[in-house]
Amino acid sequence: NKATEAVLVKSEDMPEGTPECKGFDFNKGLDYDALFKSFIHHGFQATHFGLAVEQINSMLRWRLSHETFDPNKETEEFKDKQVRENTKCTIFLGYTSNMVSCGNREIIRYLIQNRMISCVVTTGGAIEEDIMKCFFPHYMGDFKLRGKDLRLKGINRI
Repeated sequence: NKATEAVLVKSEDMPEGTPECKGFDFNKGLDYDALFKSFIHHGFQATHFGLAVEQINSMLRWRLSHETFDPNKETEEFKDKQVRENTKCTIFLGYTSNMVSCGNREIIRYLIQNRMISCVVTTGGAIEEDIMKCFFPHYMGDFKLRGKDLRLKGINRI
């Protein structure tokens, strides 16, 4: 029957090395490094998170000593082996205000406090929301809550 033929098409084998879409197996114990690495195979946004983790780890590991000295592009100072080993990647962190409103504020603070980033680039709204969080905590809500009802209770939505 034509309907069966259209639906039950024989699948071709996937090319060798094609990654499976699968999550982290917590039954094997909690290994944060393995957990973060696994996000690359979760699909959708988790994949982008996993790719970001890989990029960040690459930036944290990088040293100028990994590169060959180029006298046409570098000064004599960078010929020194110790200088090259101590020269790290400059990491810029850019984010929008909604990142501060949620739990990412604490992650950003940790990154800054521990000198894991070199420069922060953000929007003006992030400063405003950071100040708001200094005065009062933000709470999880429901998108379906009526703004009018919240306002009558003195609750603001961000």
